[in-house]
Amino acid sequence: MAAKRHERTYARKQAVQVLYQAEILDAAPEVLLEDESSFIDGAKPSQYALRLLTGIDENLTPIDELLGRYSENWAVDRMPAVDRAILRLACYEMAYVDEVPVSVAINEAVDLAKEFGGEDESPRFVNGVLGRIAEYLEEHDGAMPEVPAWPDRAAAEGAADGEAAEDAGDAAEGTAASEGGRE
Repeated sequence: MAAKRHERTYARKQAVQVLYQAEILDAAPEVLLEDESSFIDGAKPSQYALRLLTGIDENLTPIDELLGRYSENWAVDRMPAVDRAILRLACYEMAYVDEVPVSVAINEAVDLAKEFGGEDESPRFVNGVLGRIAEYLEEHDGAMPEVPAWPDRAAAEGAADGEAAEDAGDAAEGTAASEGGRE
């Protein structure tokens, strides 16, 4: 049991390292996965690290939506990159990895923040955000928030006659009204 826990801790470190490097180098995590020098001790990523990286990539929009909602006074893109990487990893584990208890995901994230983040502020920030997310997930039976769909391409680019943009606006208003006026 302890070996499995240690392997996952190491995998989390690998995943945070790749997420952080990808952001700093403005490179896709997949590109970094091909370069062994991107990892701790030059070791290839574990299966669990790959699972985390793939899952975060596939669910980045709802993860960032949740982080944005519960990181009081912080926009996700304005967070320190290492904190953002740690929070994305923990949020993914909390919401999508059933075999990892929420409390373990939070504790591991706080430990990563102590190791890689700012001295006092990163661990407290990470713990606070993840605590609020844990409450949300508990209240919603682990369900992630629904993320509004992107408007269709014609509406976003501004159709020549303007009708597509109007239709997209009407659809968005209808969705907001059907959700009790939430935006």
